[in-house]
Amino acid sequence: MNRVDTKARQIHGRNPQFLIEDITRKKIQGCLYWKEQCFALDAASIIDRAVDLTYYGGLFGGTMQPTPFLCLVLKLLQIQPDLETTLAYVRDESSKYLRILGAFYLRLTGAPMDIYQNLEPLLADYRKLKCRNIVDCSLTHVDEFIDDLLTKERVCDVILPRLPKRWALEKTEGLQPRVSPLEMMMDSDDSSSEETSDSSESDS
Repeated sequence: MNRVDTKARQIHGRNPQFLIEDITRKKIQGCLYWKEQCFALDAASIIDRAVDLTYYGGLFGGTMQPTPFLCLVLKLLQIQPDLETTLAYVRDESSKYLRILGAFYLRLTGAPMDIYQNLEPLLADYRKLKCRNIVDCSLTHVDEFIDDLLTKERVCDVILPRLPKRWALEKTEGLQPRVSPLEMMMDSDDSSSEETSDSSESDS
């Protein structure tokens, strides 16, 4: 149950489970949720567990117990769903916790271009999330979680692999400049204004 799929590939030059630090991994594998709810999960059945989530987070409480969200992250690292399946999680609009679970897994294992191209659109998702902290819960949003994945070194008590700066990928890999939702709205308003102006001139 605590072994990686025999067909799994190395991620960033290591066993994918080792992307989660040893002490955190042992806490996950020793917790009740892992033993009862994560047994024999695959890329399809894990969806049901993710849909049932009501909060996300890393370790919490005086004994630093792992959240179910963190348990499912480790399970994904074991079963290694392919990129197409991972993107299906990320693009699923019906379950916000499945979406952020897929986003977290993509951030841990994906290529930088795939990360930027598929996570940045989620910055327009403003749905509320509940985050379990060490002592209590706090309210946040999907876009804030995604921004943390793109800008921070540690999220949910997991050290994230190094991610090249966006400008570097624009320069070397041809990543298209990001257009924010606000810029898109402004461009749309400008286009509408021009069309109205042209229509008025035509009528006159």
